[in-house]
Amino acid sequence: MFAISLGDEAAELRPLEPWQAEEFLAHMDRGRDFIGEFIALAAAATDLDSARAFLHSYAEKQAADGGRIYGIWLDGTLVGGVLFRVFDAALEYCEVGCWLEPAAVGKGLVTRAVRLLIDWAVVERGIHRVEWMAASGNTASVNVAKRLGMTREGVLRDAFPYRGVRHDMEVWSVLAPEWRELRSR
Repeated sequence: MFAISLGDEAAELRPLEPWQAEEFLAHMDRGRDFIGEFIALAAAATDLDSARAFLHSYAEKQAADGGRIYGIWLDGTLVGGVLFRVFDAALEYCEVGCWLEPAAVGKGLVTRAVRLLIDWAVVERGIHRVEWMAASGNTASVNVAKRLGMTREGVLRDAFPYRGVRHDMEVWSVLAPEWRELRSR
């Protein structure tokens, strides 16, 4: 297994795999309310079987080259993650996403981890368009898109029914030429 430093020795990005379901579930349990405010992931892993099934679904996506999931560890503890929710090399398109438990907020971990994902997608895989979707009320997620230099393309009004409320979803993106320019500065 590999681990990539996220800028300091205490934080690293690693693949998140089905055999880590117990650790993933413990992480979800620590951050369930916070993570679940805007992200349905918290409801997808509520016991060991569902946590394993969720991670297995991403193992299958990775095997089919349709998605990937990585954990963010801080001081040896899983505290969040990033993923390619959608990955389509033929269409040169992907969607990235993230989540964190409260203990990891405000450290720049997601921004650094997503930069690594976008670099890999654009440079290694030839992805042309990287999307980021965020509920308009999820200011932390919207701020990550801004820090990454993404462009806000629009709002899908009432697009995401979640917990009995319809949320507007913001669409952000960065194109490969823009990303290369941003990274060359």
